Amino acid sequence: MSPPLDANANANANVDPKVLQYENFIHEVLKKDLQKVLEQRDSVYEKISQYLQLKNTIQSLEDTGCQKLKTDVDLGCNFFVQAEVEDSSKIFVAVGFGFFLEMTHDEALRFIEKKTSQLTAFTDQLTKDSAKIKAHIRMVLEGLRELQGLSDEPEDTRREIH
Repeated sequence: MSPPLDANANANANVDPKVLQYENFIHEVLKKDLQKVLEQRDSVYEKISQYLQLKNTIQSLEDTGCQKLKTDVDLGCNFFVQAEVEDSSKIFVAVGFGFFLEMTHDEALRFIEKKTSQLTAFTDQLTKDSAKIKAHIRMVLEGLRELQGLSDEPEDTRREIH
């Protein structure tokens, strides 16, 4: 004996608000969280790049043995002037929170090594966090598919969530 038509209509009426809630959760919470984590990871990669660029500059200064250095200095708003440094045996290194420390080349290279390894570990954690968020999105999408009574998509039509 099949259930009355009114029971099916009530079941569908209850499913639609749930589907909307889950869709809203995906778009308003999970995808925004994923975007924030990926932007933060990109920012950390940029910092690592800057430290590695400084490391290469220090190593080239040591290789040439020259104390004088010509460089471009950003005065702000991407306005650069050319500067000449008479003695580059000590440099100022950004250590975080807007603070700079005067260091010798060896001190700077040791600091850069520690800082880049720390930042790399942080990017690894952010990558794991983004994978977890992607898994949550996938799980909610599977739940939506179940709620709507849809069959599983074939593997070739699935695409990666970014």
